[in-house]
Amino acid sequence: MFTSPFPDVEIPDLSIYEFLLGSLHDDELERIALIDPATGAETTYGALRAQVDAFAGALAARGVGTSTVLGLLCPNVPAFATVFHGALRAGATVTTINSLYTAGEVEKQLRDAGATWLVTVTPLLAGAQAAAEAVGIPPERLIVMDGPGSAEEPGNPNLRELLAERSPAPDVSFDPATHIAVLPYSSGTTGNPKGVMLSHRNLVANVQQCRTNIDLTASDRVLAVLPFFHIYGMTVLLNLALRQRATLVTMPRFDLKDFLTHIQTHECTYLFIAPPIAVALAKHPIVDSFDISSVRTIFSGAAPLDGETAKAAGDRLHAVVKQGYGMSELSPVSHANPYTRDDIPVSSVGVLLPNEECKLVDTETGEEITEIGPDGQTAPGEIWVKGPNVMIGYLNRPDATAETLDADGFLHTGDVGVYHRDGYFSIVDRVKELIKYHGYQIAPAELEALLLSHPKVMDAAVIGVNDEDKQEIPKAFVVAAPDSGLTEDEVMAFVAENVAPHKKVRRVEFIDAIPKSTAGKILRKDLRARETAAA
Repeated sequence: MFTSPFPDVEIPDLSIYEFLLGSLHDDELERIALIDPATGAETTYGALRAQVDAFAGALAARGVGTSTVLGLLCPNVPAFATVFHGALRAGATVTTINSLYTAGEVEKQLRDAGATWLVTVTPLLAGAQAAAEAVGIPPERLIVMDGPGSAEEPGNPNLRELLAERSPAPDVSFDPATHIAVLPYSSGTTGNPKGVMLSHRNLVANVQQCRTNIDLTASDRVLAVLPFFHIYGMTVLLNLALRQRATLVTMPRFDLKDFLTHIQTHECTYLFIAPPIAVALAKHPIVDSFDISSVRTIFSGAAPLDGETAKAAGDRLHAVVKQGYGMSELSPVSHANPYTRDDIPVSSVGVLLPNEECKLVDTETGEEITEIGPDGQTAPGEIWVKGPNVMIGYLNRPDATAETLDADGFLHTGDVGVYHRDGYFSIVDRVKELIKYHGYQIAPAELEALLLSHPKVMDAAVIGVNDEDKQEIPKAFVVAAPDSGLTEDEVMAFVAENVAPHKKVRRVEFIDAIPKSTAGKILRKDLRARETAAA
């Protein structure tokens, strides 16, 4: 059993609202919480709390409470914090939805989560309306955050009007340890996306744990480019930054020029990124055209970052680069390279957070790995994690929950790692089938089911392969119908029409037969071996 080198921290028995905003002191009310670079508008912590309370009151006046699930379909804008924390303040459960999803994908998540309310923004309204109508959400329960006044659009309430009602925030009572705060969707180790049930205590615990390893302070300005709807952005950007009283500069979508411009204009000091951004910071010539000397720390997560790229990015920006590890089911962080140590290689994922235990388990024998070899590290094993940040389970999926979360409370991550004698971990492989494209999870089974619906596709399999920047991309192996004339472009266009952009197939190879076990399971290791041999 491996434990954190840090002593346990106290996990307050509070809701996430009480933990983040209920703890505001008078001298913190005028601090800037959020900046919208599109307009230059600033929101203070005092104003944010007032907006959160007002939105909670407006929802409660309309019957929203602890049995309500509310969908939030929105990119990173300051009002996201108001709606997200206002809904939680009202006792609702929030299921955050990828703002790049098609109407069909939005509908699927709303239906699975049991959402009866939806909040979105005007650019996403058409898809939101289609999805809402399909699942039976009426117009009066589809809130348009930046929408027109009711005289012009009487069907959909808008955020401005709801806040103007100044309804008092409700007195809501629930157990933070068991009440579901958020339902992000994750594919776990395999299969289609499932609702991850995270309690208020899960969210509070992970912020409190991260405060030990991540040196974010009230004087920092954080460029919030990682989406808040993703658990990484939700916990490490939105919630951690608010708890530390830092300032968030929001970005609705990533564009390298805008990214660099915002850093320069707002003198951002802390960057939370995924590996593709590290690649751009290390290699793109445009970086030299901006003064981004304000950046002191770059923290990468969501997918593995190789040490060479990390060092190049850090050297170019004269900044410290750190890396962490986690998954939605862990709220999401379990390991992080601590700011207090500079002897841990950036290619590793650092040490366990406080209050956590970890096992390494041999994937063949099921035996626990504890011995450190002469090379200074253990043999590889699947990482199992136990702690207050571990999810309650998957929504309405006791079978999937039992496969991932054992009777002793350990979550089986599906990732294979090694432990080094100096106390840190490195990820070396994965058991799970997920593809991580730009930090987003892609379930091969979801793409395979889509491909099989094409009339010219007889069979298909999808795996992750590396592109020229060592970033994982989806590749489809396709068995085409005889004499169909199916082309690679046709396959890629078909997938692109039916999924969010990050799920698009980036490479296609036609194959005579998909390798399968006697039980009919796709042998992805054979396809990966084929890919390695071809390289």
